[in-house]
Amino acid sequence: MSADIARAQVSGPSIVLSTINARYIHASLGLRCLLANLDRHGRPGLRAQTALCEFTLAQKPLQMAEQLLALAPRVIGLGVYIWNAAATLQLVQLIKALQPDIKIVLGGPEVSHETEQQELCRLADHVITGWGDVSFARLCRDLLDGPPPLMKRITGEQPPLQDLALPYAEYSEQDLRERLLYVEASRGCPYKCEFCLSALDKTAWPFELERFMAELAGLFDRGARHFKFVDRTFNLRIDHASRILQFFLDRMRGADGRMPERSEVFVHFELVPDNLPERLKALIAQFPPGSLQLEVGIQSLNPEVQQRISRRQDDARSFENLHWLLAHSQAHVHADLIFGLPGETLESFAAGFDRLQALGPHEIQLGILKRLRGAPIARHSAQYAMVFDPQPPYALLQNSTLDFATVQRVQRLARYWDLLANSGRFARSLQLLLAGHSAFAALLSWSDWLWQRTGKTHEFAHEALVDLLFEHLTQTRGLDAQAATEALLADYQASGARGKPRCLAAGLQQGAAGTLQGAPRAQRQARHGQQKAQAQPQPTEKAALL
Repeated sequence: MSADIARAQVSGPSIVLSTINARYIHASLGLRCLLANLDRHGRPGLRAQTALCEFTLAQKPLQMAEQLLALAPRVIGLGVYIWNAAATLQLVQLIKALQPDIKIVLGGPEVSHETEQQELCRLADHVITGWGDVSFARLCRDLLDGPPPLMKRITGEQPPLQDLALPYAEYSEQDLRERLLYVEASRGCPYKCEFCLSALDKTAWPFELERFMAELAGLFDRGARHFKFVDRTFNLRIDHASRILQFFLDRMRGADGRMPERSEVFVHFELVPDNLPERLKALIAQFPPGSLQLEVGIQSLNPEVQQRISRRQDDARSFENLHWLLAHSQAHVHADLIFGLPGETLESFAAGFDRLQALGPHEIQLGILKRLRGAPIARHSAQYAMVFDPQPPYALLQNSTLDFATVQRVQRLARYWDLLANSGRFARSLQLLLAGHSAFAALLSWSDWLWQRTGKTHEFAHEALVDLLFEHLTQTRGLDAQAATEALLADYQASGARGKPRCLAAGLQQGAAGTLQGAPRAQRQARHGQQKAQAQPQPTEKAALL
């Protein structure tokens, strides 16, 4: 039980702010923004009447309802996102059945559009669409003090950023010790990529830099070391990005001014791929291994598809920048591709994957297109016969260029790619698997074989996956058994695993498996760094220009 809840139970909270996070390590920035602005935009003392109560998807809605109702609030505010929409619906159904007088207020991207079509919104008393920092505070004031508002759907007010209280004091000491802290130096996005809700923003608004830097310093002084920036375009403003990068570099240096080989600091940014001037490169190059993660959205390398979805991207410059990051920095590079964009074929997606994979980013996140409520991608639905799953996360099922069976094949491929490549556990053996004229074709062949062989995409023990990959490489691909064994044995020992795959029994008897130290994130990045450095050559200029 959090300290917030314990305090609220003594005085009896009037308001409970809640959401269902994907995992415990995620601490909701949105809820803390609402908390921070209750007194400023509602009335003095409203924050003291409010408790914060976060759940995870691993918990049952019945347990969540019990915990919320035990607090006996008058108002419950719920943050609704694509990953928690189904669970939130069950939670609201329970609360309304048990305590119908409690006012349920919804907010978040999932309920900001198409509200009239959602059963969840029908059950709620009020729905705030868009920004909630100001509107939630005013709504709570009216619900508690009167007169109660008449409108169910409330369009969120978007104030100048300088009028908002910043949320970082709402992170508890437990949050700082145990969780990844989300921070934002800006809101919005100037790009109009139609698969994304940020396409509706039309611009980006920066928080006042000195004020933000002071808050960042406060978090660091309190002991925060893991930061994830939620900015869609962190490197849009080079002056701001440079100041923030320098902030973390200054705090990682030792008393002698030297940068440590490893740092306890971890920072994640999302970069615009074709905007990496020398000033940023010079700063990025100074980060030690394991301290900097960069998410780079490539999404599609098909120029016709890019134009169709209003995505402006200089592919040549993007590849030059990716090549530089991989060759000249210690940053962990995570690149994104989306399968199923209108007009994309299996062949054109495969060509894009092969180009990106040849460059050698540490991870490639393969995502299936999702129809986010309100995203402009919906305008292509009729022309491209796009059919989406009606249940969250609303993934594409088929369109005019990709039938249902093909989409399902690639859905499985994406899962298997996570297990093999993105996990960092199979770097050497992955080179054997992907060898040939097309890495994507080899991967799809493995995926089809694994599905036919096992009929599952989850719950693979690491040792079972090793044996299955050995079987595929030697029996289906016809590769030399000794070469496959050597690659798999090196990968297995480097991973730190201690089981005994059948295909490696002889090799494991001759030497103990190695170990990797650190938290799961550090282990994953260490695997990529250690294994890929040995398994792959450095990215070449040729690869950068593919």
